[in-house]
Amino acid sequence: MEKLKRGLSLFDVTIAGVGVTIGAGIYALLGVATKTAGNSIWLSFLIAAVVAILTGLSYAELSSIFKKDAGEYDYVEYAFNRKLAFIIGIMILIAGIFSITTVSLGFAGYLNAFLNTDIALAAIALIFIASLINYYSIKDVSRINEFATLLEILGLLFIIFFGLKFFGKVNYFEMPQGFTGVLEASALIFFAYIGFEGIIKFEEETKNPTKNIPKAIMLSIFTTSIIYILVALAAISIISWQDLSKSNAPLALIAENGFGNIGFLILTLIALTATASTVLILIFTNSRMLYGMAEEKGLPKVFSLIDEKTRTPWLAIFLITLFTIIFALIGNIKTVASITNIFLFLTYALVNLSLIVLRYKKPYIERRFTVKGNIGKFNIPASLGFLTSLILLYYIILGLI
Repeated sequence: MEKLKRGLSLFDVTIAGVGVTIGAGIYALLGVATKTAGNSIWLSFLIAAVVAILTGLSYAELSSIFKKDAGEYDYVEYAFNRKLAFIIGIMILIAGIFSITTVSLGFAGYLNAFLNTDIALAAIALIFIASLINYYSIKDVSRINEFATLLEILGLLFIIFFGLKFFGKVNYFEMPQGFTGVLEASALIFFAYIGFEGIIKFEEETKNPTKNIPKAIMLSIFTTSIIYILVALAAISIISWQDLSKSNAPLALIAENGFGNIGFLILTLIALTATASTVLILIFTNSRMLYGMAEEKGLPKVFSLIDEKTRTPWLAIFLITLFTIIFALIGNIKTVASITNIFLFLTYALVNLSLIVLRYKKPYIERRFTVKGNIGKFNIPASLGFLTSLILLYYIILGLI
Protein backbone atom coordinates (compact mmCIF):
# COMPACT_ATOMS: atom_id res chain seq x y z
CA MET A 1 0.00 0.00 0.00
CA GLU A 2 1.36 3.43 -0.95
CA LYS A 3 1.91 5.91 1.81
CA LEU A 4 1.64 9.67 1.74
CA LYS A 5 4.87 11.58 1.33
CA ARG A 6 6.32 12.91 4.58
CA GLY A 7 7.19 16.33 3.24
CA LEU A 8 5.92 18.67 5.98
CA SER A 9 8.47 20.24 8.32
CA LEU A 10 7.77 21.50 11.83
CA PHE A 11 7.38 25.00 10.39
CA ASP A 12 4.93 23.77 7.73
CA VAL A 13 2.75 21.94 10.27
CA THR A 14 2.84 24.85 12.73
CA ILE A 15 1.64 27.29 10.05
CA ALA A 16 -1.05 24.83 8.99
CA GLY A 17 -2.03 24.45 12.65
CA VAL A 18 -2.39 28.21 13.04
CA GLY A 19 -4.67 28.20 10.00
CA VAL A 20 -6.74 25.36 11.47
CA THR A 21 -7.04 27.05 14.87
CA ILE A 22 -7.64 30.69 13.97
CA GLY A 23 -11.26 31.04 12.99
CA ALA A 24 -14.26 33.29 13.16
CA GLY A 25 -14.64 32.90 16.93
CA ILE A 26 -12.69 35.99 17.91
CA TYR A 27 -14.64 38.12 15.41
CA ALA A 28 -17.92 36.89 16.85
CA LEU A 29 -17.21 36.72 20.58
CA LEU A 30 -14.61 39.34 21.52
CA GLY A 31 -17.21 41.95 22.44
CA VAL A 32 -19.43 39.55 24.40
CA ALA A 33 -16.48 38.17 26.39
CA THR A 34 -15.25 41.68 27.22
CA LYS A 35 -18.46 42.29 29.15
CA THR A 36 -17.32 40.04 32.01
CA ALA A 37 -13.52 40.32 31.70
CA GLY A 38 -13.23 44.05 31.04
CA ASN A 39 -9.68 45.16 30.27
CA SER A 40 -8.39 41.77 31.42
CA ILE A 41 -9.80 40.03 28.36
CA TRP A 42 -6.22 39.31 27.24
CA LEU A 43 -5.78 37.21 30.38
CA SER A 44 -8.86 35.19 29.44
CA PHE A 45 -7.21 34.26 26.15
CA LEU A 46 -4.05 33.24 27.99
CA ILE A 47 -5.96 30.94 30.37
CA ALA A 48 -7.86 29.37 27.46
CA ALA A 49 -4.54 28.76 25.68
CA VAL A 50 -3.16 26.81 28.65
CA VAL A 51 -6.20 24.51 28.64
CA ALA A 52 -5.86 24.05 24.88
CA ILE A 53 -2.17 23.10 25.16
CA LEU A 54 -2.77 20.57 27.94
CA THR A 55 -5.61 18.90 26.05
CA GLY A 56 -3.71 19.13 22.77
CA LEU A 57 -0.90 17.04 24.26
CA SER A 58 -3.38 14.33 25.21
CA TYR A 59 -4.72 14.31 21.65
CA ALA A 60 -1.14 13.98 20.39
CA GLU A 61 -0.42 10.86 22.45
CA LEU A 62 -3.78 9.23 21.77
CA SER A 63 -3.45 9.85 18.04
CA SER A 64 -0.05 8.14 18.12
CA ILE A 65 -1.72 4.99 19.51
CA PHE A 66 -4.68 4.69 17.16
CA LYS A 67 -5.10 4.54 13.40
CA LYS A 68 -4.86 7.81 11.52
CA ASP A 69 -8.64 8.35 11.13
CA ALA A 70 -9.47 7.59 14.76
CA GLY A 71 -11.08 10.21 16.95
CA GLU A 72 -12.63 10.83 20.32
CA TYR A 73 -15.11 7.97 19.87
CA ASP A 74 -12.28 5.46 19.53
CA TYR A 75 -10.26 6.92 22.41
CA VAL A 76 -13.17 6.69 24.85
CA GLU A 77 -14.34 3.28 23.64
CA TYR A 78 -10.87 1.80 24.11
CA ALA A 79 -10.38 3.38 27.54
CA PHE A 80 -13.94 2.81 28.83
CA ASN A 81 -16.75 1.25 26.78
CA ARG A 82 -18.86 1.62 23.66
CA LYS A 83 -21.82 3.22 25.45
CA LEU A 84 -19.73 6.11 26.78
CA ALA A 85 -18.07 6.40 23.37
CA PHE A 86 -21.50 6.71 21.75
CA ILE A 87 -22.38 9.48 24.22
CA ILE A 88 -19.21 11.42 23.37
CA GLY A 89 -20.00 11.04 19.68
CA ILE A 90 -23.41 12.59 20.24
CA MET A 91 -21.87 15.39 22.35
CA ILE A 92 -19.43 16.26 19.56
CA LEU A 93 -22.29 16.32 17.08
CA ILE A 94 -24.37 18.62 19.31
CA ALA A 95 -21.38 20.89 19.87
CA GLY A 96 -20.92 21.05 16.11
CA ILE A 97 -24.52 22.07 15.52
CA PHE A 98 -24.33 24.82 18.13
CA SER A 99 -20.97 26.00 16.75
CA ILE A 100 -22.63 26.54 13.35
CA THR A 101 -25.33 28.56 15.08
CA THR A 102 -22.75 30.62 16.99
CA VAL A 103 -20.76 31.61 13.91
CA SER A 104 -23.99 32.29 11.97
CA LEU A 105 -25.10 34.71 14.68
CA GLY A 106 -21.63 36.30 14.54
CA PHE A 107 -22.13 36.83 10.80
CA ALA A 108 -25.59 38.25 11.47
CA GLY A 109 -24.20 40.63 14.09
CA TYR A 110 -21.80 42.22 11.60
CA LEU A 111 -24.50 42.35 8.93
CA ASN A 112 -26.82 44.02 11.45
CA ALA A 113 -24.20 46.67 12.21
CA PHE A 114 -23.75 47.25 8.47
CA LEU A 115 -27.31 47.05 7.09
CA ASN A 116 -29.48 46.94 10.25
CA THR A 117 -30.86 43.53 9.29
CA ASP A 118 -32.67 41.22 11.69
CA ILE A 119 -30.04 39.04 13.40
CA ALA A 120 -32.01 35.80 13.59
CA LEU A 121 -33.26 36.04 10.01
CA ALA A 122 -29.78 36.86 8.66
CA ALA A 123 -28.31 33.89 10.51
CA ILE A 124 -31.01 31.56 9.15
CA ALA A 125 -30.51 32.87 5.60
CA LEU A 126 -26.77 32.17 5.80
CA ILE A 127 -27.34 28.65 7.15
CA PHE A 128 -29.83 27.91 4.36
CA ILE A 129 -27.52 29.17 1.58
CA ALA A 130 -24.48 27.36 3.00
CA SER A 131 -26.52 24.15 3.22
CA LEU A 132 -27.57 24.43 -0.43
CA ILE A 133 -23.92 24.85 -1.44
CA ASN A 134 -23.05 21.76 0.61
CA TYR A 135 -25.86 19.82 -1.04
CA TYR A 136 -25.15 20.73 -4.65
CA SER A 137 -21.37 21.15 -4.79
CA ILE A 138 -18.59 20.97 -2.23
CA LYS A 139 -15.61 21.06 -4.61
CA ASP A 140 -14.48 24.60 -3.86
CA VAL A 141 -15.16 24.68 -0.12
CA SER A 142 -11.52 24.07 0.87
CA ARG A 143 -10.30 26.87 -1.40
CA ILE A 144 -12.91 29.24 -0.07
CA ASN A 145 -11.90 28.32 3.47
CA GLU A 146 -8.18 28.91 2.76
CA PHE A 147 -8.93 32.34 1.29
CA ALA A 148 -11.17 33.26 4.22
CA THR A 149 -8.55 32.11 6.75
CA LEU A 150 -5.99 34.40 5.12
CA LEU A 151 -8.48 37.29 5.32
CA GLU A 152 -9.20 36.47 8.99
CA ILE A 153 -5.52 36.64 9.89
CA LEU A 154 -4.96 39.84 7.88
CA GLY A 155 -7.92 41.46 9.63
CA LEU A 156 -6.51 40.56 13.06
CA LEU A 157 -3.03 41.79 12.12
CA PHE A 158 -4.60 45.04 10.91
CA ILE A 159 -6.19 45.58 14.33
CA ILE A 160 -2.88 44.81 16.08
CA PHE A 161 -0.77 47.20 13.99
CA PHE A 162 -3.35 49.97 14.23
CA GLY A 163 -3.58 49.52 18.00
CA LEU A 164 0.16 49.50 18.77
CA LYS A 165 0.31 53.26 19.28
CA PHE A 166 -2.49 53.04 21.85
CA PHE A 167 -0.84 50.37 24.01
CA GLY A 168 -0.30 51.36 27.64
CA LYS A 169 -3.19 53.82 27.83
CA VAL A 170 -5.48 51.73 30.05
CA ASN A 171 -5.24 49.51 33.11
CA TYR A 172 -4.97 46.03 31.63
CA PHE A 173 -5.83 44.37 34.93
CA GLU A 174 -9.20 46.06 35.40
CA MET A 175 -11.73 43.32 36.15
CA PRO A 176 -15.32 44.62 36.41
CA GLN A 177 -16.53 41.26 37.78
CA GLY A 178 -13.29 40.19 39.45
CA PHE A 179 -11.30 37.11 38.51
CA THR A 180 -14.55 35.16 38.25
CA GLY A 181 -15.48 37.35 35.29
CA VAL A 182 -12.10 36.65 33.67
CA LEU A 183 -12.65 32.89 34.03
CA GLU A 184 -16.17 33.17 32.63
CA ALA A 185 -14.73 35.00 29.64
CA SER A 186 -12.03 32.32 29.27
CA ALA A 187 -14.70 29.64 29.19
CA LEU A 188 -16.63 31.57 26.53
CA ILE A 189 -13.70 32.70 24.38
CA PHE A 190 -12.34 29.15 24.27
CA PHE A 191 -14.63 28.86 21.26
CA ALA A 192 -11.90 30.74 19.34
CA TYR A 193 -9.49 27.83 19.91
CA ILE A 194 -11.75 25.15 18.43
CA GLY A 195 -9.82 23.19 15.83
CA PHE A 196 -6.41 22.84 17.52
CA GLU A 197 -6.98 19.08 17.86
CA GLY A 198 -7.16 18.88 14.06
CA ILE A 199 -3.39 19.28 13.87
CA ILE A 200 -3.01 15.56 14.54
CA LYS A 201 -4.49 14.91 11.09
CA PHE A 202 -1.16 16.04 9.55
CA GLU A 203 0.69 13.15 11.22
CA GLU A 204 1.01 10.92 8.15
CA GLU A 205 2.57 13.66 6.01
CA THR A 206 4.92 15.15 8.61
CA LYS A 207 8.64 14.55 8.91
CA ASN A 208 9.52 12.94 12.25
CA PRO A 209 5.89 13.21 13.46
CA THR A 210 6.73 11.76 16.89
CA LYS A 211 8.53 14.98 17.78
CA ASN A 212 7.07 17.50 15.36
CA ILE A 213 3.32 16.97 15.83
CA PRO A 214 3.35 17.68 19.61
CA LYS A 215 5.69 20.64 19.04
CA ALA A 216 3.40 21.92 16.27
CA ILE A 217 0.38 21.70 18.58
CA MET A 218 2.11 23.79 21.23
CA LEU A 219 3.67 26.25 18.78
CA SER A 220 0.44 26.79 16.82
CA ILE A 221 -1.59 27.38 19.99
CA PHE A 222 1.18 29.67 21.27
CA THR A 223 1.24 31.64 17.99
CA THR A 224 -2.55 31.85 17.85
CA SER A 225 -2.64 32.98 21.48
CA ILE A 226 -0.11 35.75 20.84
CA ILE A 227 -2.28 37.03 17.98
CA TYR A 228 -5.45 36.80 20.09
CA ILE A 229 -3.84 38.47 23.11
CA LEU A 230 -2.43 41.31 21.01
CA VAL A 231 -5.83 41.82 19.33
CA ALA A 232 -7.47 41.92 22.77
CA LEU A 233 -4.90 44.43 24.08
CA ALA A 234 -5.31 46.59 20.97
CA ALA A 235 -9.11 46.44 21.18
CA ILE A 236 -9.37 47.64 24.77
CA SER A 237 -6.64 50.22 24.20
CA ILE A 238 -8.57 51.82 21.34
CA ILE A 239 -12.17 51.38 22.53
CA SER A 240 -13.44 51.15 26.11
CA TRP A 241 -14.46 47.65 27.17
CA GLN A 242 -17.93 49.01 27.91
CA ASP A 243 -18.41 50.08 24.26
CA LEU A 244 -16.90 46.85 22.94
CA SER A 245 -19.27 44.76 25.03
CA LYS A 246 -22.28 46.51 23.48
CA SER A 247 -21.21 46.08 19.85
CA ASN A 248 -22.43 43.37 17.47
CA ALA A 249 -19.34 44.10 15.32
CA PRO A 250 -16.50 44.87 17.77
CA LEU A 251 -13.57 44.67 15.35
CA ALA A 252 -15.39 46.77 12.75
CA LEU A 253 -16.06 49.34 15.49
CA ILE A 254 -12.31 49.54 16.18
CA ALA A 255 -11.52 50.00 12.49
CA GLU A 256 -14.16 52.72 12.24
CA ASN A 257 -12.52 54.52 15.15
CA GLY A 258 -9.22 54.68 13.26
CA PHE A 259 -10.22 54.97 9.61
CA GLY A 260 -13.83 56.06 9.59
CA ASN A 261 -16.41 54.46 7.33
CA ILE A 262 -13.78 52.90 5.06
CA GLY A 263 -12.20 51.06 7.98
CA PHE A 264 -15.60 49.93 9.19
CA LEU A 265 -16.51 48.66 5.71
CA ILE A 266 -13.25 46.72 5.23
CA LEU A 267 -13.36 44.97 8.62
CA THR A 268 -17.06 44.24 8.22
CA LEU A 269 -16.48 42.60 4.84
CA ILE A 270 -13.59 40.57 6.26
CA ALA A 271 -15.71 39.46 9.21
CA LEU A 272 -18.64 38.56 6.96
CA THR A 273 -16.38 36.52 4.67
CA ALA A 274 -14.70 34.80 7.61
CA THR A 275 -17.91 33.85 9.38
CA ALA A 276 -19.74 32.81 6.21
CA SER A 277 -16.92 30.51 5.08
CA THR A 278 -16.69 29.01 8.56
CA VAL A 279 -20.40 28.17 8.50
CA LEU A 280 -19.91 26.57 5.09
CA ILE A 281 -17.10 24.30 6.28
CA LEU A 282 -18.80 23.51 9.62
CA ILE A 283 -21.94 22.29 7.87
CA PHE A 284 -19.72 20.12 5.67
CA THR A 285 -17.77 18.57 8.57
CA ASN A 286 -20.78 18.04 10.84
CA SER A 287 -22.99 16.54 8.14
CA ARG A 288 -20.16 14.12 7.33
CA MET A 289 -19.82 13.32 11.02
CA LEU A 290 -23.52 12.46 11.21
CA TYR A 291 -23.17 10.42 8.02
CA GLY A 292 -20.13 8.60 9.43
CA MET A 293 -21.85 7.80 12.72
CA ALA A 294 -24.78 6.35 10.79
CA GLU A 295 -22.40 4.27 8.69
CA GLU A 296 -20.25 2.92 11.50
CA LYS A 297 -21.22 4.07 14.98
CA GLY A 298 -24.76 2.87 15.48
CA LEU A 299 -27.08 5.73 14.46
CA PRO A 300 -30.02 4.79 12.23
CA LYS A 301 -28.77 3.81 8.78
CA VAL A 302 -31.23 6.20 7.15
CA PHE A 303 -29.02 9.14 8.20
CA SER A 304 -26.37 7.93 5.75
CA LEU A 305 -28.59 8.23 2.65
CA ILE A 306 -26.75 9.62 -0.38
CA ASP A 307 -28.34 11.67 -3.15
CA GLU A 308 -27.85 9.80 -6.44
CA LYS A 309 -27.24 12.98 -8.47
CA THR A 310 -25.11 15.13 -6.15
CA ARG A 311 -23.45 12.23 -4.27
CA THR A 312 -23.86 14.14 -1.02
CA PRO A 313 -25.44 12.92 2.27
CA TRP A 314 -28.66 14.85 1.76
CA LEU A 315 -30.51 13.73 4.88
CA ALA A 316 -27.52 14.45 7.14
CA ILE A 317 -27.21 17.93 5.62
CA PHE A 318 -30.96 18.51 6.02
CA LEU A 319 -30.98 17.47 9.70
CA ILE A 320 -27.91 19.58 10.54
CA THR A 321 -29.54 22.53 8.79
CA LEU A 322 -32.89 22.03 10.51
CA PHE A 323 -31.49 21.90 14.05
CA THR A 324 -29.09 24.78 13.40
CA ILE A 325 -31.93 26.99 12.16
CA ILE A 326 -34.05 26.10 15.21
CA PHE A 327 -31.25 27.09 17.57
CA ALA A 328 -30.56 30.27 15.57
CA LEU A 329 -34.01 31.45 16.58
CA ILE A 330 -32.61 31.82 20.10
CA GLY A 331 -30.77 34.83 18.71
CA ASN A 332 -28.34 35.10 21.63
CA ILE A 333 -24.75 34.42 20.58
CA LYS A 334 -23.46 34.07 24.13
CA THR A 335 -26.04 31.39 24.94
CA VAL A 336 -25.36 29.22 21.89
CA ALA A 337 -21.57 29.65 22.17
CA SER A 338 -21.78 28.65 25.82
CA ILE A 339 -23.78 25.52 24.99
CA THR A 340 -21.17 24.64 22.35
CA ASN A 341 -18.40 24.96 24.92
CA ILE A 342 -20.27 22.91 27.53
CA PHE A 343 -20.19 19.89 25.24
CA LEU A 344 -16.62 20.64 24.17
CA PHE A 345 -15.31 20.80 27.74
CA LEU A 346 -17.08 17.52 28.54
CA THR A 347 -15.43 16.00 25.48
CA TYR A 348 -11.98 17.33 26.34
CA ALA A 349 -12.33 16.15 29.93
CA LEU A 350 -13.10 12.62 28.69
CA VAL A 351 -10.21 12.71 26.20
CA ASN A 352 -7.77 13.64 28.98
CA LEU A 353 -9.29 11.03 31.27
CA SER A 354 -8.96 8.42 28.52
CA LEU A 355 -5.21 9.02 28.38
CA ILE A 356 -4.93 8.69 32.17
CA VAL A 357 -6.90 5.42 32.16
CA LEU A 358 -4.97 3.95 29.24
CA ARG A 359 -1.68 4.55 31.07
CA TYR A 360 -2.92 2.00 33.62
CA LYS A 361 -5.12 -0.19 31.42
CA LYS A 362 -2.72 -0.53 28.47
CA PRO A 363 0.73 0.54 29.76
CA TYR A 364 2.65 -1.41 27.11
CA ILE A 365 0.66 -0.45 24.04
CA GLU A 366 2.83 1.12 21.33
CA ARG A 367 2.96 4.91 21.53
CA ARG A 368 4.83 6.90 18.92
CA PHE A 369 4.62 9.90 21.25
CA THR A 370 4.35 10.00 25.03
CA VAL A 371 3.37 13.03 27.10
CA LYS A 372 6.06 13.50 29.73
CA GLY A 373 5.53 14.51 33.35
CA ASN A 374 4.52 11.41 35.29
CA ILE A 375 4.30 10.24 38.88
CA GLY A 376 4.57 6.53 38.31
CA LYS A 377 1.99 5.84 35.61
CA PHE A 378 -0.07 8.90 36.54
CA ASN A 379 0.30 11.64 33.91
CA ILE A 380 0.32 15.19 35.32
CA PRO A 381 -0.39 17.19 32.10
CA ALA A 382 -3.41 14.99 31.26
CA SER A 383 -4.75 15.33 34.80
CA LEU A 384 -4.34 19.12 34.60
CA GLY A 385 -6.08 19.07 31.22
CA PHE A 386 -8.93 17.11 32.80
CA LEU A 387 -9.22 19.45 35.79
CA THR A 388 -8.96 22.70 33.80
CA SER A 389 -11.59 21.45 31.34
CA LEU A 390 -13.94 20.85 34.28
CA ILE A 391 -13.09 24.25 35.78
CA LEU A 392 -13.96 26.06 32.55
CA LEU A 393 -17.06 23.88 32.28
CA TYR A 394 -18.13 25.17 35.69
CA TYR A 395 -17.55 28.79 34.68
CA ILE A 396 -19.33 28.49 31.34
CA ILE A 397 -22.37 27.12 33.18
CA LEU A 398 -22.03 29.87 35.79
CA GLY A 399 -22.10 32.44 32.99
CA LEU A 400 -25.40 31.05 31.76
CA ILE A 401 -27.13 31.16 35.12
